Amino acid sequence: MCRLPIRHSLQHSLKPSRAAAPACSLGLLLLAAGPLVAPSKGVEVDQSLEQIVAAASETEDGELYAITPERRALLNTIRYAEGTWKQGPEGYRTLYGGGRFSSLAKHPDVVVVKRYTSAAAGAYQFLPGTWKEAANKLSLRSFKPHNQDQAALYLVDRRGVLDQVDRSGLTRGVMAVLSKEWASFPSHNGLSAYGQPVKKAAELANFYESNLKQLKRSRWAQA
Repeated sequence: MCRLPIRHSLQHSLKPSRAAAPACSLGLLLLAAGPLVAPSKGVEVDQSLEQIVAAASETEDGELYAITPERRALLNTIRYAEGTWKQGPEGYRTLYGGGRFSSLAKHPDVVVVKRYTSAAAGAYQFLPGTWKEAANKLSLRSFKPHNQDQAALYLVDRRGVLDQVDRSGLTRGVMAVLSKEWASFPSHNGLSAYGQPVKKAAELANFYESNLKQLKRSRWAQA
């Protein structure tokens, strides 16, 4: 494990509510069943890793959560599950359904009607209310990539599994907990907690492990 400093979890600082709304349940309105994004073909780990790390490193706000290889691999896996990984840095400007927005000054709060109706946006497909909670807790002043990363880690920490990821990586137990936050993650029975299309646990575990190995080999991980 990279020996970057890891800040105390929110259990000892912000003490967030465990009953908060999921980041990406796409629960504004469920109109019909169907995939949120086109299914990925295989595990594509290395297409834009350096670009993503560089883009996410640009920040104007403070950092509550250090970004270790394990945490970056988790963030990348969430993006892979949510369908924003292949876009590289542009994934941070992605609306539900695959459209783009231009300004990163704030969450775009644009409602998109496709198979579902949702205002989810960004690399981790934050709903407006979930983003507002995370931004308020972390004093985030924009929707820039670094802040989106911090907010996603806040949501993982809020669910009580960030320390588990630090110790053991992305286990099936962690996926099941995060399925309550991101609809694309499988619960214990392999299904979405929200009745929506879901990635298989083995596929996510494979992506995470491959991504983590690459991160640990990269110069970024050695810095």
